Amino acid sequence: MNLQPVHLRNEWVQLCPLQIADLDRLYVVASDPLIWEQHPNPDRYQRPVFETYFKGAMESGGAFLILDAAGEVIGSSRFYDHLSDARDVKIGYTFFARSCWGKPYNRSVKRLMLEHAFQYVDRVIFHVGAGNIRSQRAMEKIGAVKIGEEEVAYYGEATRTNVVYQITKEDFMRG
Repeated sequence: MNLQPVHLRNEWVQLCPLQIADLDRLYVVASDPLIWEQHPNPDRYQRPVFETYFKGAMESGGAFLILDAAGEVIGSSRFYDHLSDARDVKIGYTFFARSCWGKPYNRSVKRLMLEHAFQYVDRVIFHVGAGNIRSQRAMEKIGAVKIGEEEVAYYGEATRTNVVYQITKEDFMRG
């Protein structure tokens, strides 16, 4: 599975492979403390903490810069932990500018990523911070099913309790 395909786009968003040169313009979005309020690490709005997050994104080999239809940076997401034998991959570390909340951006990004992933895997897993009710509701809106909780070790950050969701290829194709 190619974790960073070059062409993922629809009428709402374009996902571009994240590059080192994107740090400053992505940080402009990420510097809003309210974005991180419910995330597992609420300090990611601070530049040094965000730089650790960004370094992990780059090292994942599956991170994207999310642009809106006008070409403005609105957030980031990534594929990670692809297990070809288990035929699954994870999608996460997603955040959006607050101006995108409550609009079709998250659904559009997840749809593009799911369509790509299901060419190669049978299941997609999502980790959502246990206290991130907003993202948990968003998962349910796109058809993800809660399957449990687990401790997740974030790159360069403390381990946090996450709710685990999944979408299977079969359910996605039906929905």
